[in-house]
Amino acid sequence: MSRKNKLQIPVRQPLAAKSSIQPHPDVPHWLQEALTLHRQGRVNEAHVIYERILEKQSNHFDALHLLAVTYKQQGNSEIALEYFDKALRVNQSNPDVFNNRGIALKVLKRLDEALKSYDEAIRLKPDYAEVYYNRGITLHGLKRLDEALKSYDQAIRLKPDYAEAYNNQGITLQDLKRLDEALKSYDHAIRLKPDYAEAYNNRGVSLRDLNRLDEALKSYDQAIRLKLDYTEAYYNRGATLQDLKRLDEALKSYDQAIHLKPDYAFLFGNRLHTQMKLGDWSDLSNQLLELHSRISAQRKVAMPFTVLGLIDNPELQLLASQIYVDSKHSQSDLLGPFVKREPEGKIRIGYYSADFHNHATAYLIAELFESHDSNRFEIYGFSFGPNTNDEMRQRLSKVFNQFIDVSNYSDIEIAKMSRELKIDIGVDLKGFTTDSRTGIFALRCAPIQVNYLGYPGTMGAPYIDYIVADKTVIPIESQNYYSEKIVYMPHSYQVNDAKRKISDRLFTKQELGLPEEGFVFCCFNNTYKILPDTFDLWMDLLLEVYGSILWLFEENPTAIKNLRLRALKRDVDPSRLVFANSMKLADHLSRLRLADLCLDTLPYNAHTTASDALWAGLPVLTLPGKSFTARVAASLLSALDIPELIAESREDYREKAISLTRNELLLKQIKDKLDRNRLMAPLFNGQIFAKNIEMAYVAMHQRYVNGQPPDHIYISH
Repeated sequence: MSRKNKLQIPVRQPLAAKSSIQPHPDVPHWLQEALTLHRQGRVNEAHVIYERILEKQSNHFDALHLLAVTYKQQGNSEIALEYFDKALRVNQSNPDVFNNRGIALKVLKRLDEALKSYDEAIRLKPDYAEVYYNRGITLHGLKRLDEALKSYDQAIRLKPDYAEAYNNQGITLQDLKRLDEALKSYDHAIRLKPDYAEAYNNRGVSLRDLNRLDEALKSYDQAIRLKLDYTEAYYNRGATLQDLKRLDEALKSYDQAIHLKPDYAFLFGNRLHTQMKLGDWSDLSNQLLELHSRISAQRKVAMPFTVLGLIDNPELQLLASQIYVDSKHSQSDLLGPFVKREPEGKIRIGYYSADFHNHATAYLIAELFESHDSNRFEIYGFSFGPNTNDEMRQRLSKVFNQFIDVSNYSDIEIAKMSRELKIDIGVDLKGFTTDSRTGIFALRCAPIQVNYLGYPGTMGAPYIDYIVADKTVIPIESQNYYSEKIVYMPHSYQVNDAKRKISDRLFTKQELGLPEEGFVFCCFNNTYKILPDTFDLWMDLLLEVYGSILWLFEENPTAIKNLRLRALKRDVDPSRLVFANSMKLADHLSRLRLADLCLDTLPYNAHTTASDALWAGLPVLTLPGKSFTARVAASLLSALDIPELIAESREDYREKAISLTRNELLLKQIKDKLDRNRLMAPLFNGQIFAKNIEMAYVAMHQRYVNGQPPDHIYISH
């Protein structure tokens, strides 16, 4: 979730300075008139008078300087810079010009030059608090966070009541993951300036990062009370309400933000994703057209993950990722290039994730970590998620050569640590999913960087070298839609843990709310994966198959209500939709055995939920699409050698489902085949997967050692 912190850049004015040029008789009067207008915010009128002064006296220092300021305020920093430089040719001893010139350079993204300009202003005026403040902003933009913090500290020493400096100090501390200190900075800013809406908003962001969600909401609410048109606070409030599972309220907060600023970065996509979680498909076709149009126009409309479940178009998914990376996580050379090192025996693999606990990713990948060849590889776990101390956390923390809790470390600190540990291959297990830390990879934590498992799509980032896939999820003809080079695994890209336990608990249909008789279709995907076309196809099945029911995951009350209303509109009794609550994985795997057929979604397939169903012996019917997310279930079924459950069209999907409801023998044959294959096929064999991905790691590393660029890697059986 994007949470923009506003960095305020003040332009100091009026900026009166003595000039060595003898003024025209009318100039003092005009200059005073212009300054008065300028102070009143009547920038355009002041601009006209400054130009008039320069017509009379082309080298008038004050007019040159202040005209530059007006150009900057009018959004024309290029011309502003020209006039700042003209002013400096007249007088190079004025610190205000260097300060404001630095601001213009910062707007133009010429950050190193901006720093030099600020440093010259400080040389001329060592007690210039505002310059230290602006310098801090520029250092922050360069990701030189420790230096930015020192600059804000100096601004505060020079000006102890500098509320804005305390606010930006808090932002920098927040990015350094020093969240408690950041809160103190925001609180200090608010004590100095009780109506400081921006500080309340930023305080809310820190509280959210600390998982103090109710307090964060109160802080956003106060920001909005102080600034009724505060788009960013409504946006952040919506994200926090999402965390609290108060999705209806989140949607209203996003609606208010859109009302205030329809083109606010990534807001449209987040709002639409929330709407999908609620099973609210009102005006969806028009919104999807709008989403398509805005991505094509390279606008910041949706974060990449939200696009995966809405548009089955790998080209647009790539573009959405590139837009996001350019905006939020552009490549940084702050740590400098890697000095190529010779191989030192074992290859060091770093796995980076927030999910080293009871989480879907951990349930899939645990056995891989345990199966790595310790004679050839050292594995390091970098955990930036919660320390839950649950069963999976305890299991995983023991299998790594080093398991490091970096949840309180900044991106740059983690990247530095990785380099110091001489990690050869960094594997990002998060991509663009919740709690991801893409900035670690933008800084190059390892000479070889891999996108795997957590994010089922391209990251569109020049610093991610490889994506682990297979020929089903990324056909050869689709390679151009991925910025990474493809590692083709021989069976399925998806690793699985054969140690997943299925509970001995025997559920009854009655206790789960299922009818004693009738065919049980099911889908335990999150609601946002269910699109109207898919749902309508399911309703056709219920109408066709007498007494059948559809067993779905219970995500939130509004989604239940909306899905049942949609069923009613399709003449399906809403009671035929039965909703299951969340339970421990082992018990969930056991209850799956009461279903007859799992129905897959499009364009975002069942991924872990498909593996769960197949491991429990439940057949999964899928219809592949074009993108990675839309082809995962087909990959799993192909690896199990059950192609008869892969449909070729919507009509084929429908016919296959109906035939399985009417032909008990056929369904039994498929279930028997699944039971045999799941124990024999490589899909559920973590040791086989480990050997194959280790071959890929060796190939990646060898190319690097040989000085060759990344290239597609094909691992054979």
